[in-house]
Amino acid sequence: MDVASNRSFRARIGRAVLRRLPLAGTLVGLGLAAWLVATNDLAAVASAFGKIGFLGLAGVVLMRVAAIIVCGLAWARLLDGLVPSSAGACLVLRFVREGINVLLPVASVGGDVLGARLLTFWAVPGALAAASVLADMLFQVGTLALFAGVGAALLGQIEGAAAAELAQWTARTLGVAGLLLIGFFALQRTGLVRVLEEKIAALGRRFVREAEVQPEPRPQVQGALDAIWGRGRRGHLAQSFGLHALAWMFGVAEVAIVLACIGDHPVALTEVVVIEALGQAIKAVAFLVPSGLGVQEGGFVLVCGLFGIDGGTALALSLAKRVPDVVLGLPALLIWQNLEARRSGIGPAATPR
Repeated sequence: MDVASNRSFRARIGRAVLRRLPLAGTLVGLGLAAWLVATNDLAAVASAFGKIGFLGLAGVVLMRVAAIIVCGLAWARLLDGLVPSSAGACLVLRFVREGINVLLPVASVGGDVLGARLLTFWAVPGALAAASVLADMLFQVGTLALFAGVGAALLGQIEGAAAAELAQWTARTLGVAGLLLIGFFALQRTGLVRVLEEKIAALGRRFVREAEVQPEPRPQVQGALDAIWGRGRRGHLAQSFGLHALAWMFGVAEVAIVLACIGDHPVALTEVVVIEALGQAIKAVAFLVPSGLGVQEGGFVLVCGLFGIDGGTALALSLAKRVPDVVLGLPALLIWQNLEARRSGIGPAATPR
């Protein structure tokens, strides 16, 4: 086997492994979910969930709507001034990104990748669309790390070996996450994306016959990132970061609404913050598991147990937080399919209105 064939074979193997990772994550999540169901009282779960009621679930859905809108505005701030008004597109596509991430068997970044492509339907250049999603993801993960840090600090004030152990695990995880975030930021700001673009373009040319090689434009994503992170755009960046930080507070409101409706375990605001912050952190660590299936439930059982909340109530809380995934996710998937159909039907030159 020659060198080119060997590289092609390795590339095919790599793509096959990547395609199967979400499936493997789904199976792991299903196994964890099945174990949680088997080890908890289903009657207690059903009883706790029933106490939430329609109004409680409606409140949870409204909080999720507010969170997604705020995240859409945060994304739009990154593009403000670089393209014609894109706030409407960002709001619509933020719902699509969430719907894909929570309902389809993809890793938790699958919707973000597709969101960049869909943004080009509004005449946003592809390089700028990709760059905006990269910056948006950095702010989303960065604010989650800060939120989890607040949760870990509050948890550290609680007495007990279990609370101390979880706080230490969170601190260690945040240390690793901090290094990854620094690397992700450096990737965007030091020109490494340009190097990667050039390497990918060169690799692509190796598998194309010389007669088929066409002149290629210079890599553009790094230039788009430089435009987003430009010196005169600190206000836009700060607003986007602040909006992402605000969005996590709506998750706190979701937990507070559910636990208030169930009413069996009154909790303080600080405890609600810890439950949501560490629950989200645990879910984020297992990002390869689609929608954190099973991981979210296990995380809530673990964290809620520190405050004397039984497993049935914790699982009911997780189920309530999955209601918006379905209520909002299904229409989002329909919007995505409608956008794709309109794009195919009206040709590449047109954009959605």
